[in-house]
Amino acid sequence: MDTPLWLWLGFLAFVLALLALDLGVIHRRQREIRVGEALWLSLGYFALAGLFNAGVFHFRGPQAGYEFLTGYLIEKSLSVDNIFVFVLVFSHLMVPPLYQHRVLFWGIIGALVMRGALILLGATLIETFHWIVYLFGGFLIVTGVKMLLAGEAKPSLENNRILAFARRRLRVTEEFHGERFFVRRAGVLWATPLFLALLLIEFTDLVFAVDSIPAIFAVTQDPFIVFTSNVFAILGLRALYFALAGIVHRFHYLKYGLSLVLVVIGAKMIANGVFGEKVVPVEAALAVTAVLILGSILLSFLWPRRQPAAALPTGWVPGSPPEEPVQAKAQIERRRQS
Repeated sequence: MDTPLWLWLGFLAFVLALLALDLGVIHRRQREIRVGEALWLSLGYFALAGLFNAGVFHFRGPQAGYEFLTGYLIEKSLSVDNIFVFVLVFSHLMVPPLYQHRVLFWGIIGALVMRGALILLGATLIETFHWIVYLFGGFLIVTGVKMLLAGEAKPSLENNRILAFARRRLRVTEEFHGERFFVRRAGVLWATPLFLALLLIEFTDLVFAVDSIPAIFAVTQDPFIVFTSNVFAILGLRALYFALAGIVHRFHYLKYGLSLVLVVIGAKMIANGVFGEKVVPVEAALAVTAVLILGSILLSFLWPRRQPAAALPTGWVPGSPPEEPVQAKAQIERRRQS
């Protein structure tokens, strides 16, 4: 179904209004985001997505409604992996909770632009070259299997190439300068560790988008549904981070559920490409996705990992004091020696 231009423009205006409300009203003053506030904000974003989904059901029919709901559920679930990496980035760079919202806000802006470009590219490729659906489907299956085999392997930033490249190419201050990404010293522009955090956050979203965009195109090839489901999942990502950062390590079975979801969705994309668009209906994909995601979360709480604290690196998480900790001083000393 072709979406009229006014609907695209109206949705973009709605997104800009939400971002302006967030930055100009709700978080006008620089402050630490508490868990209770984050939970309410997350609930608000869920409610907005639900109202939008109801509108899709009403105005575009059940097929489009189920497609949006399935895509939103997949994107929201994949975003939990983003949250773990956010915790890792902020802990490694010792970013104070006071400045984390600013990094995530501009990170979300970059994510929206990147996702929009990738969705446009994906829609154009699928419309021009139908065989690309088999490539996307195969990619999702391979990615899901790799995630499944990797299990609970922990990522590390100690030898991160993006971080090493940025430190070689940029002048980076050893300390933070408030919420500023850049400062001038004797007329020379220096990046701050906050900019390095933003750079890693943006790169992380680009990597996750490579998985998530094909996954949503496996559910629907309607660019409007693909884009809106992505946007609603991304808009609530910051609030979800502040709400779950302290307990995200408990969802240790979720990665397995997400792996199976990618395999199932990839197989659906290939099967529909070979036998017809609706040989595997979207309702079936929604049911399987919901069972795998919710089941993996439930299993994570029923059978918790023995030593969850070891899963996270030492550092700051939301709720800790904004003063510079001992670990940060030790890290600065290591940078000087290197």
